[in-house]
This record gives sequence, C-alpha cells and structure tokens, in this order.
Amino acid sequence: MAEDPRSVSDILDKLERLADQQSRVSLEDAVAAFGNRSYGPFLLVPALIEISPIGGIPGLPTVLAAIIILFAVQMLIGRQHLWLPHVIGKRAAAARTVHRATAKLRGVASMADQWFHGRLPALTQGPFVRLAALATIALALTVPPLELLPFASTAPMAAIAAFGLALLVRDGALMIAAILLAGVAVAVGIGLISSR
Repeated sequence: MAEDPRSVSDILDKLERLADQQSRVSLEDAVAAFGNRSYGPFLLVPALIEISPIGGIPGLPTVLAAIIILFAVQMLIGRQHLWLPHVIGKRAAAARTVHRATAKLRGVASMADQWFHGRLPALTQGPFVRLAALATIALALTVPPLELLPFASTAPMAAIAAFGLALLVRDGALMIAAILLAGVAVAVGIGLISSR
C-alpha cells in the first residue's frame, strides 16, 4: 500500500514519479500513489486545479466540484478507503502536462510546507474531519452557479484547498483558518447567487 503524503511536495513528487513511469497519469493512478486513506490530497489537488488558469475552462469547475463532493461524502461517512467511479478514475492527463504543472507548483509547495505543519494536530482528526467534510460539501455546492460569473468560484475552492492542506499536513491552526474562510466564502457565494 502506498505511503500517505505528508506535504504538498510529497504530492508533487508522487505525481512526477507517475509521469516518469507512464505516458498518461489517471486519477486512479493518483489515488493509488497517494494512499487512499489520506483525504487531504483529494480535496487539495482538484481545488488547486480549479484555482489555476485551467479552471477557466467552461464546465471544469463544476466537474471538479462534483469530484470533491464525492470525496467529501466519503470523509463524512468515515470510509477508510476512498472509492472512485471507473468513469472518473480513468480520466487522465499526459505525462508532459503533469510535469509542467508540478514544476509550476514547486515554489508554492515549498512555501506551504514551510508555513503549515503540525500545529494543534488534534483539530485535524475525528469530528473535525467530519466538520471539514460538511463545509467542503457546502462550498462545492456553490461552485456550479458561481461558475457563470468570471472567477467567482475561486473563493470556495480556495477554502476547500485550505481544508485539504490542513488535513494533509495535520495543521489545526490552518483548519481553524479554513473554517473561517469557508464561512466567508459561502456567505459571499450566496450573496452573489441571490443578487443575479
């Protein structure tokens, strides 16, 4: 069984190894490489993709939100091993695309790994994981209507990325910040949706 990643750099290292070994990297490959007992990467990676320029592709934010909800529901019910439908798991990116993406994220990964690590780890376990799952589902549900407004879905995805990072590096202080950011993002999202 794959060892669970403990930092953003670990995630990038695993993705690069996959891209070195094969011509295309599927979501199933990533689940196997990350170790399917760790929730953090499965919230963080899709959220980062949506925040990147790639997230501007019409329809992609909604697809990523659906994938995030799939993972968050499994977090909420306490599944020990994450499950992916075959049709989603087979989605793949070319190895050279994975290499380019990981190279661009190295600087951000290095900063995140230095700033966020192991503070108040008790806040990243047990009921706090379920609280993060509930907040993530609420955030992801705001994405489809927000997608109609340019870059409006970035706020909820940033909060989801914060939850993913907090769980990945076991940082309870970041978990508190993510909860506060989630509240603001949901309120802003509802405000934007209702004003249309």
